Amino acid sequence: MNLPRAIRPPSPFWFPLTQPPPPKTPAPMSLSSHSSSLSSPFSYYSPSLPSHSSAPQKSQITPSTNASIQITHFLALSATQIEKPKHPSKSIALLSLSSSSSPSKNPPFSLSYSSLSSAFCNTSKNPHSVFSSYSQTRWLSITNAPSLSLSSHSSATHTPKTPLFLRPSIHSTTLQDLQNFREWAQKLSLSIGSDSSLSKIDQPEPSLLFREIEWLLQDAMEDYTANTQMGSSTNNNFLRLRTSLEDLYALWEERIVKRRPFQYIVGCEHWRDMVLAVEEGVLIPRPETEVLVDMVEEVVRERKDLREGLWVDLGTGSGAIGLGISGVLGESGLVIAVDLSPVAIAVAKYNIERYNLQDRVEVRQGSWFEPLQDVKGKIAGLVSNPPYIPSEHIPGLQPEVGKHEPISALDGGKNGMDYLLHLCMESASALTPGGFVAFETNGKDQSKIIAEFLHTMPKNGFCDVKIRSDFAGIPRFVTGFLR
Repeated sequence: MNLPRAIRPPSPFWFPLTQPPPPKTPAPMSLSSHSSSLSSPFSYYSPSLPSHSSAPQKSQITPSTNASIQITHFLALSATQIEKPKHPSKSIALLSLSSSSSPSKNPPFSLSYSSLSSAFCNTSKNPHSVFSSYSQTRWLSITNAPSLSLSSHSSATHTPKTPLFLRPSIHSTTLQDLQNFREWAQKLSLSIGSDSSLSKIDQPEPSLLFREIEWLLQDAMEDYTANTQMGSSTNNNFLRLRTSLEDLYALWEERIVKRRPFQYIVGCEHWRDMVLAVEEGVLIPRPETEVLVDMVEEVVRERKDLREGLWVDLGTGSGAIGLGISGVLGESGLVIAVDLSPVAIAVAKYNIERYNLQDRVEVRQGSWFEPLQDVKGKIAGLVSNPPYIPSEHIPGLQPEVGKHEPISALDGGKNGMDYLLHLCMESASALTPGGFVAFETNGKDQSKIIAEFLHTMPKNGFCDVKIRSDFAGIPRFVTGFLR
């Protein structure tokens, strides 16, 4: 069952803010080793702590999972001096034996999960296309649409990071230690408004940060129900964690000081009825993008030929849209998810395999339509949430977005429409007659321009072109059918 949208950790805002770009924040303070009493690892907040009621809980949704995916993180145990086993089953057995002690007496050994995390690939920024000079003579520019080559980007394979709630519970601490962490995290969250060294641009509300602390603990704890025992005589009992206590401190410091998105902290985002893995280098799927899948569902309900046809998600990122469309089509439809970034490709494959949909969703690496030459003219539906933010607005984005999410997934060129216009033009030859397109825009005038563009294309234009609003009433989506 999916979480109600109102209590999900909200994604960072898309839109540029009125404030100037934030000043550079200082590097986070180094964390000292923590004892059982972790009351004040930092000194830039008041020692007083306001009362805090229990925050809403974030449920964990675990789909049917390919076992080989969940155990990938078991295979890198060199940090514990354990010889890497040849078979995954042996590595599970090692962990099982090592954590068999009674939690109340002898805590299980603790691994530093940071030692198991793999570095992600850096990808160069997509060059802008010729559409930056879009004007009344827009047709003059269309013929030389951008076509990025894979050779200009890293082709190295990337190992996706495992979301926190799926990691093994190979760490331990006491309830008292966790209570100390919660109090410290709450104090640090309240310090945003008083500490001049912390970015104040579009600050998250303390109430939201307090909820995020509880969500972080819920994902980190093997048994979150033990949280109700805090303050009792069992506070010194050991419990199991999916990350070390030191890492919890470091993660929350990054959330507050560096304004790192919460979704990157826990490694996942709740989207529709799924929990998708996300990490740096992959755009965090937004709630409003769910409307794209809703529109596909409406279309295929009326047209069986589209339901049974081939669909494409261009710029798939985490694979969210492609997975959503696959769920709508059911077993009769196929989806191709395309992205240029090796990080996005790896994360999308991870999410697709975690939901056991690899037979219905194919991932291809390349720039926009390059990997689709074999299906050109055969595509029933094409959906995309491309980069559409004007370049000059990037510095004013919320720090969680502008400083952490991939710029190549945000920057749409001078007026934000470089890639949107390219998609409009190329989709005409990619779709089968009567095929459906749906694009996400930044709303306002951009959606009107794209709608007019689709409707007035001189050859193989689109009919029944419509502008649809998102949950906030912003005219964000443009749809149409190829004539």
